[in-house]
Amino acid sequence: RCSRCQEAKMEAIECIAILDAGSQFGKLIDRIVRELQVKTELLPLDSSVASLKGKGFRGIVISGGPNSVYAADAPRFDKEIFELGIPVLGICYGMQLMNYHYGGKVQSGSEREDGQHEIDIATDSPLFSGLVSPQTVLLTHGDSVVELAEGFRKIGTSGRVLAAIENAEKKLFGLQFHPEVQLTEHGRDMFTNFLRRICGCEGKYTMEDRESRAICEIKDVVKDKLALVLVSGGVDSAVCAALVSKALGGDRVVALHIDNGFMRERESELVVTSLKRLGINLCVEDAAELFYKSTTTVAAAPGAADSNPVETATLDAVTAPEEKRRIIGDTFMKVAESVVQRLKLQADNVYLAQGTLRPDLIESASSLASSKAAAIKTHHNDTQLVRDLRAKGKVVEPLRDYHKDEVRELGRMLGLPEDVVNRQPFPGPGLAIRVLCTETPYICSDFPAINTVLSHMALGAAALTVHQDVRVQAALDVLHAQKRHLGDVGECCITLLPVRSVGVQGDGRTYSYVAAVSSSKPISDWAGLLYLAKTIPRALHTVNRVVYVFGPAVPGPVTRITPTHLTKDVLQQLRAADSAVNDVLAKHQLQTILSQVPVVSVPVDLDADHSAPGPTERRSIVIRTFITNDFMTGVPAQPGTKYMPLEALTEMVERVQQVPGVSRVLYDLTAKPPGTTEWE
Repeated sequence: RCSRCQEAKMEAIECIAILDAGSQFGKLIDRIVRELQVKTELLPLDSSVASLKGKGFRGIVISGGPNSVYAADAPRFDKEIFELGIPVLGICYGMQLMNYHYGGKVQSGSEREDGQHEIDIATDSPLFSGLVSPQTVLLTHGDSVVELAEGFRKIGTSGRVLAAIENAEKKLFGLQFHPEVQLTEHGRDMFTNFLRRICGCEGKYTMEDRESRAICEIKDVVKDKLALVLVSGGVDSAVCAALVSKALGGDRVVALHIDNGFMRERESELVVTSLKRLGINLCVEDAAELFYKSTTTVAAAPGAADSNPVETATLDAVTAPEEKRRIIGDTFMKVAESVVQRLKLQADNVYLAQGTLRPDLIESASSLASSKAAAIKTHHNDTQLVRDLRAKGKVVEPLRDYHKDEVRELGRMLGLPEDVVNRQPFPGPGLAIRVLCTETPYICSDFPAINTVLSHMALGAAALTVHQDVRVQAALDVLHAQKRHLGDVGECCITLLPVRSVGVQGDGRTYSYVAAVSSSKPISDWAGLLYLAKTIPRALHTVNRVVYVFGPAVPGPVTRITPTHLTKDVLQQLRAADSAVNDVLAKHQLQTILSQVPVVSVPVDLDADHSAPGPTERRSIVIRTFITNDFMTGVPAQPGTKYMPLEALTEMVERVQQVPGVSRVLYDLTAKPPGTTEWE
C-alpha cells in the first residue's frame, strides 16, 4: 500500500483494545477514543488473552451488544481478560458481562430503558472525576444488573436500575449507558477520565490526513482500471465522486445517477446541476418503470418446506420493508451493469465506487464494520449482491470508516460548496422507504391490552392514579417516576396505530407498534410531551415510536388501514407533502440546523369510522425531524425552539393538510433509540 496510508508508528502503551460484542455503536467507541488522540484496535469479543498480551494495550473497552450474558447463545469470551491487570471499561453488555463473570446477577427486567434519562452518579469515582450529579445519559437495555458481584460498588443509578459499577482494586468499571454517543451529554469527559486518569494515556496519537488516505486507497484498489460511481445527489456520493475524480482523473470515472422513480420533486435535476459545478459530468439513467416491476430472490422463510431461495413479488406489490430494500439495492446493481454494457465498457475493467458510510454497514450488520452487530435494516448499498462484488474485490468504498460529520469535513477539504456539503441526507431507495406499505392492519393478540395500558397512561400523565391490573400499574409506576419531567401535558388520548415501524432497542432490531398521542386542546408544553414520548417505550417494550396527531383528539382504537403499495398515486401524494415540508424548511432557514427531516406516508385514516368494516381511503403524513452529530443517535426537534419555531410547524401542517387524500399530519416525537431515523 501507499506509505501515506500507513498509520503513524507509536508506542504500544498508547493503544486501547476495543472488544466488539455486537454494539450498534461500536464504531463510535473507536472514533471517540481516536479523537482523544489514543490509538485503538477493534477486535472480536472472543479474542484470546494470548493474542492481547505483548501488544502493550493500556486498557480494554468491551462494547454493548444485543445478547443476554446468561443465555445459552451468549458470545464467547476469554475469562482471563479481567485478570490482565490493566483497566477494563465495560459498556452496557460489557458491564453485565463483567458483573456476571464475578458472580453477580443479571436478568431481564420488567422496565426497559431506551432513550435519554437522568442518572445519579458517585462523583468520587475516577471515572466521573470533575462531573456533577445527576448526569443525562443514553440508556438502551432490557437486561439489568440486579445483584452486584463481590468487590464491586455501585457508582450510578437510574431509579431502581444500576447504571454504573466499579471495582477499584481490579481497575474494572462498568456503565449500563452508552458514553460514546452524543445523547450522553458528558460521555466524552468520561472517556477522557478513563484514558487519562485510569489508563494513564498521554494522548499523542493523531490521525493522518483523511483526504490523502482515501485517495491512496482508491488508487491502490482501482489501479489502472475505471471507476463507476453511483451518485444519488447526497453529500456521501458527492464526496465519493469528487474523491474518485481527484484520485483517478475525470477520464477514468463514469459518474452515474439512476432515477429509480422514488426521487423527491426535481431531485434528479438538482443532482445534475450540483455535480456540474464540481466539474463532474453525470450520466442520468431513467429506470423508474424497471424499478417498479423488479423482483429479487430472498431466503426461504424459517421452517418452509422448500429451503431454496424464493422470488419476491414485484416492487410495486411487496409490503415487507426488507424486501423493498433488497429489490432496490439489487436493481441498482443490475442497472449499473447494463450501463457498463451499453457504454461498451469491459466489466472486468470497471470497479464500483460508492459512498457507503460506517453507520450503513453497522445497521446492515456488515462484517466490514462489526463482526457481531445485529441487522437493523438492509441498506441499498450493502445488499448481498454488493457483498458478493466486495468478495471479488470489485468495490471501492473510501468512506466506509467515516460518519456523516466526518464526510462533511472531508467535503470541505475537497472544496465542495456549502450547499452540497450541508445537504440533508436522502436515502438511496428514496421515497420508497418512506411509504409504509401494507395490505392488512397490524393487530396482534396484545393490541387491546396495550391500548388499555396506554389509555391509563394518558390519564396518569394528567394526574396521579393507581390501578389494580399489574401490567397497568407497572406502566404507571414508570410514568409516575418521571412525573416531574412531564410538566403540564394535561389530558390527552394515547392509542396504538395498526402499523409497524423499524427501531433499535438494546442493540437489536425491532419492528413494532407506533403509539399516537392526541389532544382536544393545543399543546402548551412540548417538552413535557416529548418526555411522555420517551417514557412510553420504557414502560411498553413493544412500542418503539410515538407520534403526536394534529387536529381533534383520536380516542381509538384505530383498527383499519388504507391498503398501500408503491404505486404512482401514492408516491405523488408523498412527493407533494415532502415538497411542502421542504419549502417551509427553506423559508425559515431550518435545513442547516436540522440534520434530517424525513417525510413519511402511513396508511392510516384517523378521521374514518374505525367501528365500520373494511379498508379506509386516506393516508396520514409524518414529519420526522432529527438532530444529531453522529447519525447513530439523535433527538427530534422540540417545537417552540429555534430548531422548530411554532410558526414554521403550523405552516408545514397547514400546507401538508392541503395535499389531496391526506387525513392527518403527525409529528414524530421519538429519539434514536428507540426509533431509527427512517420508519423503514
